[in-house]
Amino acid sequence: MYAAPLEKLIEQFEKLPGIGRKSALRLAFYVMSMDGHSAEEFAAAIIEAKNKIRFCTVCQSLTDAEVCKICLNENRDKNVICVVETPRDLISMERTGEYKGVYHVLHGAISPIDGIGPDDIKVRELMSRLSDSDIKEVIMATNPSIEGEATAMYIARLIKPFGITVTRIAHGIPVGGDLEYVDTVTLAHALEGRRKIF
Repeated sequence: MYAAPLEKLIEQFEKLPGIGRKSALRLAFYVMSMDGHSAEEFAAAIIEAKNKIRFCTVCQSLTDAEVCKICLNENRDKNVICVVETPRDLISMERTGEYKGVYHVLHGAISPIDGIGPDDIKVRELMSRLSDSDIKEVIMATNPSIEGEATAMYIARLIKPFGITVTRIAHGIPVGGDLEYVDTVTLAHALEGRRKIF
């Protein structure tokens, strides 16, 4: 139906997460409407990001330097590590403005069904950090999914011999949510994570 180069572009957009055929068509036609210079800048930005972005040698987040800005920041509490699944999760935590420690990015979660084991994510790098530093607390901030819970429990067991406190972020009812619409697992987590008011 479309010229081969356009069809190829549509197919490439379809490979992106959350992009179906209609969205891929819209994106492809948008790219085709760009002037030549803008299209070249767009393509160059993708290539530059792919070539220059790497893992931080400390926390495994994405950076364009050997060590990321958070790890280099002297004002961060280096005794507390927050473990997250993805760089996007790190950004979400940072947006709260509440957390002042450092991070470790796993780049996934343990999922035997998908063939992802501990060696496929950045667990080894985390354990290496713990043996070479004075970490006092590791906060497990993996997603509240079966895979996220399994990953948190697996890592907590590995950390136990180090004598480091391992905590888990609370999961529960979102602000503005109605109890009647909350699933039972979320409600159970909310009960487990309850705290004293007075």
